[in-house]
Amino acid sequence: MIESFSEFKDDKLIDRVTLMAILEDVFRNALKKKYGEDDNFDIIVNPDKGDLEIWRNRVVVADGEVEDPNQEISLTEARKIEPDFEVGEDVSEEVKLIDLGRRSILALRQNLISKIHEHDNTNIYKQFKELEGEIYTAEVHHIRHRAIILLDDEGNEIILPKDRQIPSDFFRKGENVRGVIESVELKGNKPAIIMSRTSPVFLEKLFEQEIPEVFDGLITVKKVVRIPGEKAKVAVDSYDDRIDPVGACVGMKGSRIHSIVRELGNENIDVINFTTNNQLLITRALSPAKITSLKIDEENKRAEVMLKPEEVSKAIGRGGHNIRLAGQLTGYEIDVFREGVEEDVELREFADEIEDWVIEEFAKIGLDTAKSILEQDVEDLVKRTDLEEETIRDVMRVLREEFEEENN
Repeated sequence: MIESFSEFKDDKLIDRVTLMAILEDVFRNALKKKYGEDDNFDIIVNPDKGDLEIWRNRVVVADGEVEDPNQEISLTEARKIEPDFEVGEDVSEEVKLIDLGRRSILALRQNLISKIHEHDNTNIYKQFKELEGEIYTAEVHHIRHRAIILLDDEGNEIILPKDRQIPSDFFRKGENVRGVIESVELKGNKPAIIMSRTSPVFLEKLFEQEIPEVFDGLITVKKVVRIPGEKAKVAVDSYDDRIDPVGACVGMKGSRIHSIVRELGNENIDVINFTTNNQLLITRALSPAKITSLKIDEENKRAEVMLKPEEVSKAIGRGGHNIRLAGQLTGYEIDVFREGVEEDVELREFADEIEDWVIEEFAKIGLDTAKSILEQDVEDLVKRTDLEEETIRDVMRVLREEFEEENN
């Protein structure tokens, strides 16, 4: 066991002081179990040579007056160690490992291994805690149903849960995976390191890695919002008026942003110029749609946007992604209105005839009024929703009848 001290020191890269502290702690625990306390023991450890000495200090008392055999020794016993001891003097006696008993020594070794692992895990926790929010690369070691287990070069285990993977992600054993260290927690004594590829921070850090001006601080990423694997919006700014932040991020014909798009499974990334002017920010956030007019309700954080009918679908985007991300980026609830439409009816008004889940399905793609649905192509709606063609036609029939009746 003593020979293994120096092996632990070399294998685990533990400094001399820490190893000595761990060893002393382990031996003191063993002494407490055998003698009840360890205050009167001196432990001398030399991990380099593998030397270990344990000394028990006791006070000499007259024969027959020993009350605490751990703290006191009779005069007769003391004189067996040194013949000229007198009552009241201190006696130091070496305790041999063998005196602790075989079972204690086995338990001691197990305790030592456990303490070394605990120290290891604490170091790993501290190391990765400092890497939270940073990009990290590790290799696929094991693929499970709910997560991918990755190993880095030091053999540390990193978990990439299913819900932190981009829907189109597909990895094989041995492949390298990039992601951001999202969280590090101690579960028991073992650190649980969670990686994410869906976090907005991952996209922000990819901008730092791939775009020199962002890395150098000439361009600042103000906010990132994402629907992982589908679409993202990134607001960027620069304190230097000579720099075009959007142009610098996108590059010639998208050359700079292309590697980021590829890393994120062809996620469609809109880069917009940040501004403190909320009207202008909302206008830019709804790109590629062109806005006719805009009314902001600051108190309720709502924005009413007027658009030409042909611009509405651009503002809403496929699956309602564009308008949802624009709202998250700007912090406003955005309502879209068609220019020239004098009167429309909310889809909720037809709740008696159209089931709630059907209304919800239309709302998911930004269609929440009678006219917005009637203007759509049936086949297109079948592709964009989970609704059957027959259901869509039934809804359109109800809307036409009711809507025309109300308008008449």
